[in-house]
Amino acid sequence: MDPTIKSMFQDEHAAEGAAHFGVSLRDLTFIGGFQNFIYSYTRDEQQYILRFTPSTLRSAEEVAAEIEWIRYLSDNGVSVTASVPSITGKDVEHIQGDPIDFFATSFEHASGKKIGYPECLGNPSLYEQCGRITGRLHERTKHYTPKVKRHTWESNHYLIRARDYLPAELQPVLDALDELKKELTKLPINADTYGLIHGDINVGNFTVDDSCRITLFDFDECQYSWYAEDIAIQLYYLLYVFGEDSKPERKVQFEQFMNYFELGYTADGRQMPDDWKDQLKLFLRLREIIVVVGMHRSWDLSQPDEWTRDFLRDSRMRISNRISLIDEL
Repeated sequence: MDPTIKSMFQDEHAAEGAAHFGVSLRDLTFIGGFQNFIYSYTRDEQQYILRFTPSTLRSAEEVAAEIEWIRYLSDNGVSVTASVPSITGKDVEHIQGDPIDFFATSFEHASGKKIGYPECLGNPSLYEQCGRITGRLHERTKHYTPKVKRHTWESNHYLIRARDYLPAELQPVLDALDELKKELTKLPINADTYGLIHGDINVGNFTVDDSCRITLFDFDECQYSWYAEDIAIQLYYLLYVFGEDSKPERKVQFEQFMNYFELGYTADGRQMPDDWKDQLKLFLRLREIIVVVGMHRSWDLSQPDEWTRDFLRDSRMRISNRISLIDEL
């Protein structure tokens, strides 16, 4: 979380948002958030999520577009956490602040449990289920005509603000980003390659129940982009934990994910996106840059721990040399 934004969000904002959804401040339990302020609460013996989105991150129209798409997916057989209207029937409640505002939204609590590290690694059944829900999501978005449109990949917050968040010594990262954006604009855009994607599928943003069904949540990063980006993001977070001295393990992880993810994605007769394998390296590089930008935005890196120090060193090397996590496997 941007420290400046964090200081602007007060208990009075949380209390006002809670009231809109029929509870009080004391009913809220803060559970975190990297860009938003996320709480859980219980009402009528049911558990819910309450999210506050800063107006510096999203407009009211963008939040409304997110909710509209979530509802469409839920109504069309994709396992997602449905939005919950306020007590006056609104999807988005506007909380006025000074100097920024916040948008309050609520969602059902996802059933099942999260699978973190290291349980998510070397997990074929999980990768197959990731492929299945991603395939369903991409299939549905091909037939989706929104009333309000989300932004495209070029307007991703981290890409727009990269120069604000990165220190001067990381100019090579910015140069690499500029070149990569030019490469991406050359990719074909058609119904089989490009549409509205989740934008941040990873083990932190879904749960798995006893029948191995995934429930997907946190659509805050949904945007128009290539379907291959949705795949590359998942792959990135399963590979980046292996340092440069663990390339054999990274290769095994990569091959296993690719095999089982494709098996799930193509279930029920679906086809993989055109040229997706050729595009993976580009989007792995893009995700690495976004992660580095995000770390510099939200973390105190003056005294990083050993893993963070090594990761940033290796990331800077890969980004500067225009290589991805799978280039040398």
